[in-house]
Amino acid sequence: MYRYLEERLAQHVLEFLRQRYPGATLPHVAIEQPPNVELGDFAIPVFPFAKPLRTAPLKIAEAIRAEIGPVEGIAEMQVAPPGYLNVRIDRAWVAAELARDKKPAADIPVGKILVEHTSINPNKAAHIGHLRNAVLGDTFVRLLRYAGREVDIQNYIDNTGVQVADVVVGFTHIEKKSRAEIKALAGQPRFDYYCWDLYARVSHWYEQDKQNLQARHETLHAIEDASSETAAIAELISTAVLRRHLETMDRLDIEYDFLPRESEILQLHFWDAAFTKLKDSGVLSFETEGKNKGCWVMRRAGTTSITEIIEDTGNAEESEKISEEDQKVIVRSNSTVGYVGKDIAYHMWKFGLLGRDFGYRKFYRYPNQHDCWISATEGEKNHPHFGGVAEIYNVIDARQSEAQSTVIEALRGLGHNEAADHYTHFSYEMVALTPRCAAELGYKLSEEDKTRSYIEVSGRKGFGVKADDLLDQLIASAKSEVDSRHPQLDDAERLAIATQIAIGALRYFMLKFTKQSVIAFDFKEALSFEGETGPYAQYAVVRATSIFKKAALDPDTFCRDGANNLSSTAEFAQYLKGGSANEIWELWLSAAKTAYIVDQCTAATEPAYIAKHAFQLAQLFNTFYHRHPILSEPDERRKQFLLATVAVVRRELIRTLEVMGITVPPVM
Repeated sequence: MYRYLEERLAQHVLEFLRQRYPGATLPHVAIEQPPNVELGDFAIPVFPFAKPLRTAPLKIAEAIRAEIGPVEGIAEMQVAPPGYLNVRIDRAWVAAELARDKKPAADIPVGKILVEHTSINPNKAAHIGHLRNAVLGDTFVRLLRYAGREVDIQNYIDNTGVQVADVVVGFTHIEKKSRAEIKALAGQPRFDYYCWDLYARVSHWYEQDKQNLQARHETLHAIEDASSETAAIAELISTAVLRRHLETMDRLDIEYDFLPRESEILQLHFWDAAFTKLKDSGVLSFETEGKNKGCWVMRRAGTTSITEIIEDTGNAEESEKISEEDQKVIVRSNSTVGYVGKDIAYHMWKFGLLGRDFGYRKFYRYPNQHDCWISATEGEKNHPHFGGVAEIYNVIDARQSEAQSTVIEALRGLGHNEAADHYTHFSYEMVALTPRCAAELGYKLSEEDKTRSYIEVSGRKGFGVKADDLLDQLIASAKSEVDSRHPQLDDAERLAIATQIAIGALRYFMLKFTKQSVIAFDFKEALSFEGETGPYAQYAVVRATSIFKKAALDPDTFCRDGANNLSSTAEFAQYLKGGSANEIWELWLSAAKTAYIVDQCTAATEPAYIAKHAFQLAQLFNTFYHRHPILSEPDERRKQFLLATVAVVRRELIRTLEVMGITVPPVM
């Protein structure tokens, strides 16, 4: 509702100015939020219009106020020096519309969106850093779907890369296991944990003797031959680990639609098709001299060509040196294709620009019966359509920015500017641990470690937090609290509640920081019932629900019929008018902003805004709860209004938390 009013107000102001000043080139109407509701609900700075209209800002503002006429949902406008329009919303109208849950029609862009996230190398257990990627990606999917967009969720599986090769080396060269022995291990619970430890051992083995790295090179080459024994072992390991990853993410209610694998990109010759297009269009060039001799290269994004450097410097020798530094090697001199090359081919497929497709087969069925498909050389006939999307969001950490930019530049070089414009690298920073958290998880810390603000993790070194261990620890900590608070419940009920609290705590913690912030995870902070946490927001909903339980009312039914419980819009006005009602009005106004905040999140690819909205709404509600004795209110009509306030806020909090992938337990 807030978004609708903001857009409507901006449109009316612009139309008024066009009519009053015909022929003038007008800037965008910016609408700001005043620091508090006492000043108004919207503020329009008029300064940008002064120059094109050749009129003083105060005169423009006064003309708008006096002549614009009625705007639905707007009560009044006031002119404020040196050139602002402070706008007050019609509180009663908004409250009535919000209570009725009226959703104004919105223009939803056509075309499917593809969100790729998680993309864990299938060589070991998922860790805490992967959880941030998955939670960010899943929440962004939920935000897009809330806004009415059609979304496919993909999880790219690099099953032929160095990390998988290293685990294959561990099994075949260090442990000397056969494929049958590895298969037996892969069928055991938490095979991904076994691979975690083995991966760290392989890294240590390489460090002991650099000659051991030859085993990696040989294994990488063998994996690309689909008919080899090594490729079969890599397939066995990566598939078993991938299944464990899906099980781990399912604990957080994170699902995928399609799992494209690098092995099929190679076997179905996606790269060959892309390579031909890249050569023919001149995006790639073959180097015959210098450091990159024998390689197919592409200039790095934002750099200049050799000819342009020569023209600028007049120095051919210097130009060659600069050019080599600016080149991105796509195909190495030994004819192997680098990661970025395969990624270019993959993204051409995503946009439907490659002329080839995967085979598809069902791989994993979630408890809700949703099927997750996986790529294959030959698949099932009846399958959903993947690829050929209108927009792409890749949730990949900030260290991959250069590679992502190279893919975008390749698309532009091929002439696909529209696709490049709709390709977004959703980047984020790493997750670390507070020293306290690391100690609680059993890691031995040096005295220097104990003084640091955070401890970095490393899967290659074996130092890190496995995702399942983190979830188990959070659930155990939450259950200890639930056990003490609700001993009357049976153990299964207490465990279910603890799981909801733990997952809510984890997801909220991963979302409350802006994506470019380094997170230092901490158990105590995440699980706190106070402050900016998931349990704090969940508790606000539980508190609101308890009010209706005590009143013997169903909150969902009451909320649905809320507008009818008050006789007219005028009755809303009675309880929302005047400065004394500002506190309650601020709560209603915050509840009206859910769709507005969702728009902000998607436009900026920043889910932290929705976490902040949940916290602020919960905070305002808790203040309201403590100041207004709702069920003991003697005035029955005012009591109905207060209950309507609780019902609307509860509904919007639940919706906000659902967008974050957080459910609310019956008790806390």
